Amino acid sequence: MQTENKIYFPSLKAVKAAAERLKSVAVLTPLTQNLHYSKQFDANILFKREDLQLVRSYKIRGAYNRISSLTKEQMEKGIVCASAGNHAQGVALSCKLLKIKGTIFMPSPTPNQKIEQVKMFGEEYTEIVLVGDTFDDAYHASMLECERLHKTFIHPFNDKEVIEGQATIGLEILSQTEVPIDYVFIPVGGGGLASGLSTVFKLLSPNTKVIGVEPEGAPSMKTSIKNGHNTELKNIENFVDGAAVKKVGDRTFAICQQNLNNMITVPEGKVCETILELYNKDAIVVEPAGALSISALDFYAEEIKGKNVVCVISGSNNDITRTAEIKERALLYTNLKHYFIVKFPQRAGALKEFVAEILGPNDDITYFQYAKKTNRENGSAVVGIELKSSKDLAPLMEKMKTKNFYGDYLNDNPDLFQFLV
Repeated sequence: MQTENKIYFPSLKAVKAAAERLKSVAVLTPLTQNLHYSKQFDANILFKREDLQLVRSYKIRGAYNRISSLTKEQMEKGIVCASAGNHAQGVALSCKLLKIKGTIFMPSPTPNQKIEQVKMFGEEYTEIVLVGDTFDDAYHASMLECERLHKTFIHPFNDKEVIEGQATIGLEILSQTEVPIDYVFIPVGGGGLASGLSTVFKLLSPNTKVIGVEPEGAPSMKTSIKNGHNTELKNIENFVDGAAVKKVGDRTFAICQQNLNNMITVPEGKVCETILELYNKDAIVVEPAGALSISALDFYAEEIKGKNVVCVISGSNNDITRTAEIKERALLYTNLKHYFIVKFPQRAGALKEFVAEILGPNDDITYFQYAKKTNRENGSAVVGIELKSSKDLAPLMEKMKTKNFYGDYLNDNPDLFQFLV
């Protein structure tokens, strides 16, 4: 048990017991070299493919390990969980396999694809309740349900058996390679995976540097480690929904504070760029949280040269309806998509002049909104332009200003920009 003065660390014995328990449930996912990223970073980049689990994420490990450890009385009463999606799928499948009734609380904005997956895995054993806007809203609602009906809450990360279940990934990685691992990059949401895996590496491969990776818009673990205590964020960006929590677990914070060699954040736009790159070059489909570890490589390019590096790809539950937004965010991050207010003279041929004389040969208009007002000399339009190279931005803006088409640049105006993206 965790006490006020003693941090709980998973024991190797407990993790091995969890691995034995999971043998017939969790897939032994491959650890494979990625040629594209290995060449790009001049390193041996290995992917631990947890996206290939039956529930398409590692969450089945912790969920099943926890639920299978319940007493008979607890199983009969049923369980409750809160999840942004992947933990819910792990819980749902566990409920079906163990024939336990479960109520799953999910944030209302959860991608529909994840909701349908939960229904499929849980079948008649699970009920889904959509509530609130964030994981924290769903969590509070689920706790009220537990108190009301005296059911067991299956926490997605701040739980001893859940941490031990996630830790089995560390055992697998070390059993799947004969070369020493120099770096392991792992996504961090609530910290269950980071806590379990980092403990295994500290015990069995202490020279490995374990790096936690969060989205820039939800840096709850990084903030907590910096502050020296578990800190709740007031506001978070929910785009990387599988790793966006306002507050990490007390257990997981204590472990990560001791075990992680570093905790970094990556911009959401970089995550989107990685998602598209993985799909286009390797035919690998990942969700935003699943791309975090790979997105971090750019920020460690010098340190990892010539090293053996493992990236844990945590999940592939990506909703295809988000593709347009992912592409948009990636283009904005790489400085290839730009929005302007363009002042068009209210005369015939003004738009033709803009296209022929202002735009470069490789520039493409992807967004155009204009309302003609006949009593004005100029009419303003909101124009989105996609470039082939970020170097084309400066000459484009210069031509717009020289020809008096320039009104404003919206990418740097967050109050206006939020209505476009």
